[in-house]
Amino acid sequence: MDTSQLFSLKGRTALVTGGSRGIGRMIAEGFLAQGARVYISARKADACDQTAKELSAIGPCFSLPADVSSLSGVQGLVDAFSKRETQLDILVNNAGAAWGADFDEFPESGWDKVVNLNMKTPFFLTQALKPLLAKAGEKQPAKVINIASIDGIAVNPMETYSYAASKAGLIHLTKRMATHLIQHNIVTSAIAPGAFASEMNRAARDQAEAVAARIPAKRIGVDEDMAGAAIFLASRAGDYVVGNTLIVDGGVTLGR
Repeated sequence: MDTSQLFSLKGRTALVTGGSRGIGRMIAEGFLAQGARVYISARKADACDQTAKELSAIGPCFSLPADVSSLSGVQGLVDAFSKRETQLDILVNNAGAAWGADFDEFPESGWDKVVNLNMKTPFFLTQALKPLLAKAGEKQPAKVINIASIDGIAVNPMETYSYAASKAGLIHLTKRMATHLIQHNIVTSAIAPGAFASEMNRAARDQAEAVAARIPAKRIGVDEDMAGAAIFLASRAGDYVVGNTLIVDGGVTLGR
């Protein structure tokens, strides 16, 4: 048994949505370090272009700006990617949104925006990219990795109703998608991050010490933690992880 290439992504092509910052960027950087060719997508073209330029110092990284909150935006991203590549080895559905409001005042707009982007988009983007994923799967397992959240596993005291519901839905959707896609040698799994510094988790970013005090590991997650989890699932090492969600939270859910 040769385990020397167990975590290598050399020769593989990846697409990471929401890849210009936060968790998406952490994953893209990790993939590049393992030899992958990486495309990142984000709604803001300037930010997407800038991140791709910066990450190109590690390996081949390309910007494909797109607003995947609508099906037309999803198709636009698929069309742009298809012009450049004939297959896709790894898809990371990371683009997401959150919304917080009191129960009695929670708006429909805060429901639809979050549920559509967090749960609807991963399904329809994967559906549209299935032929390219299946093409890659003819040689070795292709991968779909959905980025969920520990808020979809255990209740967060913050009133983020649509976010929690969408992430719980995504975790179950991952299982359902996995049972179909594995028939095409496409392995589907998910990651449920805990506290990582990002624009979405400003508490972890701006109040790291206070947040860390409530985490059993006594620290917030860092880039290597997220990159390592994603590399595991994307590489040969994760080929037999089908439909499951990897919790990366320093032990937070153990105490909830």
